[in-house]
Amino acid sequence: MKLSFIGFGNMAQSMARGLIDFHCLPAEDIYASAAHFDKLQQTAGQLNIHACPDNLEAAAAGDVIILAVKPYMIEEVAQEIRSALVNKIVVCIAAGFNEKKLRPLLPDDCESLCVMPNTPIRVGKGIMVWETANSLTPDSQAKLAGLFGPIALIAPVDSVHMDIAGTIAGCSPAFAAMFIEALSDAGVKHGLQRAQAMEMAACVLQGTGALFMADRSHPGVMKDSVCSPGGTTIRGVSQLEKDGFRGDIIDAVDAIMGGR
Repeated sequence: MKLSFIGFGNMAQSMARGLIDFHCLPAEDIYASAAHFDKLQQTAGQLNIHACPDNLEAAAAGDVIILAVKPYMIEEVAQEIRSALVNKIVVCIAAGFNEKKLRPLLPDDCESLCVMPNTPIRVGKGIMVWETANSLTPDSQAKLAGLFGPIALIAPVDSVHMDIAGTIAGCSPAFAAMFIEALSDAGVKHGLQRAQAMEMAACVLQGTGALFMADRSHPGVMKDSVCSPGGTTIRGVSQLEKDGFRGDIIDAVDAIMGGR
């Protein structure tokens, strides 16, 4: 299949690089359009994908069309490329969109799906929140799952919970990056070199996540397995509890949801 990105910002670039690097789709089968063609040509050249001078040309080239523009632009862009969407699969990655909101903007003779990917998809460790209310045929669902499954956890979610699932998947990489930075700051404070401290902190997150995915142990059990009675780790955990670590994370998610 051929895939076209309408809009080629950070998320679209992450998706494209993941697909290419993990051999899900050849670079020559990927097309993209963007507001600034000169910049697009440079970015597309680095990936060896096709840079299209306008949205309609990009949409005409693909079998699967990824709407990757800002949410406020979706309606205008969908109208612009409407004629090229007939009998194609349209995947919208714009925050705040669901099938009910997207469907009236598209021709009847196309299939549609709303998803929320996150940036780790670039390295094959992404999440793709996938709205269960969609107009894909079973064959198309299997094709898309086969395309993105190697680089992302496909997380089916009903329409009501798309926003919270998108927040957990899409916003939390920023929280994780802040944790890596803070932990590496602590390492530097106590004498470690910055590069080594950051590498260790990142590896801790990666390894702990992999351990959970392998065993599916409750995070509390994983925490307890590191906390010896009267030991060093429980002292750190106790301080985090005093400082409201878990409450801060929940409050951050609440702040995002409250602004939607």
